[in-house]
Amino acid sequence: MSEQNLPSINLALCNHCTLCVTNCPENALEMTEQGPVFIDPISCSYCRDCEHLCPTAAIRAPLVVTWRAK
Repeated sequence: MSEQNLPSINLALCNHCTLCVTNCPENALEMTEQGPVFIDPISCSYCRDCEHLCPTAAIRAPLVVTWRAK
């Protein structure tokens, strides 16, 4: 997955609980002093677990629907 398609992380809202890091099935996140960062963005499968687990809504993984003409 390219970095432009990754879930967005608002570090100002992060409380460093590590739920996103410890529960990422792809181990794509790492906790830093500033908060979680994607250390392996290619492995992110966009499962959205990090968004659902975040107690402060610091992580957003919006779904975008696009239409393709036939």
